[in-house]
Amino acid sequence: MQRRFVDISMPIENEIVSDPPPLRPKISYIEHQASAATVAGLFPGLLPEQLPDQEGWAVEHVELTTHSGTHLDAPWHYHSSMNHALHPGGERAITIDEVPLDWCFRPGVKLDFRHFADGYVVTAADVEQELTRIGHTLKPLDIVLINTRAGSAYGSAGYVEAGCGMGAEATRYLLERGVRLTGTDAWSWDAPFSYTAQRFTETGDASLIWEGHKVGRDIGYCHLEKLHNLEVLSSTGFVVSCFPVKIRGASAGWTRAVAIFEE
Repeated sequence: MQRRFVDISMPIENEIVSDPPPLRPKISYIEHQASAATVAGLFPGLLPEQLPDQEGWAVEHVELTTHSGTHLDAPWHYHSSMNHALHPGGERAITIDEVPLDWCFRPGVKLDFRHFADGYVVTAADVEQELTRIGHTLKPLDIVLINTRAGSAYGSAGYVEAGCGMGAEATRYLLERGVRLTGTDAWSWDAPFSYTAQRFTETGDASLIWEGHKVGRDIGYCHLEKLHNLEVLSSTGFVVSCFPVKIRGASAGWTRAVAIFEE
C-alpha cells in the first residue's frame, strides 16, 4: 500500500489577495549575494569574496498575523470561554498551543458546497443533505472540510468576498456529533463580512455576526481557513494532517494542511 499526499494549503506570498489590505502578509527576500557581507561580518577576518561564488545565504523577513495563509483557529479566537453547553459556567477557551494534537490527524470528510452563492449561509439541513448524498455518517473527531466557490476565486481580487459560510445551526450540527476540527477554502468559516453586514443592516440582529465562529462559545472547536485544492479530494477516504505551529497563548497557528490517501 502506498500513500498519496495532496497539499490542501495555500502559500504565503506577496502578490496574491488572500486577506483584506491591512492584514496581507509582507515578505522581503534577501538573496545570496546581498547577504555575503553580513555573513562575512560574523566571522572576523573573512572577506565576502572568500565565500563560494561570493554568496552568503538566502533569508526572508516576513510580516504576518497568525491568521495569514492556511491556518488553524483555536477556540480562543472566537471567545474567551468555551463549552458552556457542556459544563455549567463553561471554561477558559484554549489557545493554539493547547489544542489537542489528537484533533489534528483524523479521517477527513469533504462537503461540496460550491453550488451555493457567495454569501449564502449554510444550514443544518444543507449539511445533512450533503452527508446523505455522499453516504457518510459523521463519527466523533472526523475532520469536516467545506469546499466552497472561494477555492476557484483564489488568486483573484474577489477571493475575500467569495464563497458561502457556515451558519450557527450548521456548525452546531457538526459539533453535536463529535466533530472538533473543521475547515474551509474560503477566507472565513462564516459568510463574507460584506454579506453579513448587509443582513445586520436589514435586521439589526447582532447574533448574525460571526455566528458560525461564536458557536465555539457553546462547544469548543477549531477550524482551518484558507484551504486550497479541495476540489481534487474525494468526499471520504483520506486522513487530514493539520498540526499548527505552537505559538504560546495565540488565537491561531500557521498550518501545512495535507490530505493523505492510502492506495
